[in-house]
Parts: sequence; C-alpha cells; structure tokens
Amino acid sequence: MTTPSPQAPTQQPLRWARRDGGVVRVVTHRLGGTSRGVYDGLNLGVHVGDDLADVERNRQVVEEAVGMPVAYMDQVHGADVVEVRDAASVPTCDAVVTTTPGLALAALVADCTPVLLTDPEAGVVGAAHAGRPGMLARVVPAAVEAMRDLGARRIEATVGPSVCARCYEVPEAMRADAARENPAAFATTWQGTPAIDVAAGVVEQLVALDVDVTWLPGCTREEPTLYSYRRDGQTGRFAGVVGMTR
Repeated sequence: MTTPSPQAPTQQPLRWARRDGGVVRVVTHRLGGTSRGVYDGLNLGVHVGDDLADVERNRQVVEEAVGMPVAYMDQVHGADVVEVRDAASVPTCDAVVTTTPGLALAALVADCTPVLLTDPEAGVVGAAHAGRPGMLARVVPAAVEAMRDLGARRIEATVGPSVCARCYEVPEAMRADAARENPAAFATTWQGTPAIDVAAGVVEQLVALDVDVTWLPGCTREEPTLYSYRRDGQTGRFAGVVGMTR
C-alpha cells in the first residue's frame, strides 16, 4: 500500500486528481458548486432533497473537469455490481465496472468510503461505494471479481476520504459483529468508545486480493470542505470518479 505524497491543492471542483496511463481518477469536494442551504456547494446527490437543477449543473461541472460523461448509481448499501456501457442508465447497485473508453464511473459518499479501481493494461475500471453494510457484504471484493471476469489482472485501488474510525462511534455489539467479519474494522473513538474503521476494513480486503492500494487522507466529519452525514444530518454528496480516456 502506498501513501500519496503531499501535493499542491487542486483547483475547484476537484479535491484530488491523478491522470496517467490513460486513466483519470478524481475526488471532488463541496467547493465551487451551485447548491444552496444545507447542500451549499458542489452537491452531486439527486436523492438528498436538493434542487435537481442545481445538482444537474454541479454534475456538468464535474463532467467538464473529468473530460467525459459520468455514470452514477442508485446506491443501496448492498454488494451488487453492474457493468455499464453508457452514462444514461442509473443501475441500482453499489459498484459499477466498465470497459468503455470515454466513460467515467462515480461513487457518491458523505462518510462512506469511495473506492476507485483501475487496470489500464486490461482496459477495465470500476467504482464502489462502501459503507459499513457494504464493507461487511464485501462489495469491494465483488467489484474486483467483476473486473477480473472482464480481463483485469493487475488492479490498483484508490481509497478516498471517509469518516475516520475516531469519529465513527457505534454500539459495542455492532463493533463486535463487524470485527468478527473483518478484524481491521475494530476501532476506538477519540473518547475511547467503540467504533468501526470502514476504510481500514476495505483496505484489508483489497490487500488480501493482491490489489495495490493508495489510501487518500481525510476525515469527512472533521473536514468542512467534505460532505458528512454524521456531522450534519441533511447534507449533500461528493464523489470518487474514475474513467479511461479515449
């Protein structure tokens, strides 16, 4: 697993971006958008109560920054994976994969973990949304398997910002259940109370599958430039986005 070196802040609307090997990977933030009120900024979620015209404008801004159409999911905290070939359909799932150049895939989050998967040589990319239920249901391993079914062999993963373990307090029984499934998820908050580390659990799953991992820093609850459901309740969504250039 690698840790990205510090870099100069990226321009709006991107918090982080990497473009190499014919692949673009980005993570957005809430800066630079047109949404207002509790969604103030670059909200990309159509399901949170925001004005849909504002969300559509925000999504256009992201498409322009990425340089290609972006396919979104109707996320349900499950483990289903869907192969997509265009940005018109909105599958109900929590991971998508594609072999289509010029199409980007998005995972929307506001505390959950966005995972971007790439194999440029095989021409396969994927995006997954992993909250606590998705991590325990193994949505990310399911996405890796789907990519390998499409010919991927050397997969790299970028794990984006999410709520950190120190800010994700849960009941003791819930932590115990998560740790039985995934020991790396066992964690403790700043106050010494039970917590779950979803991102660490996802990283452990990826490493076990021989996937090279880059884990981006950042806690959604602690950073005001990121949307956080646990911090704010009603709020917007930012995204991890991945695609292959034509």
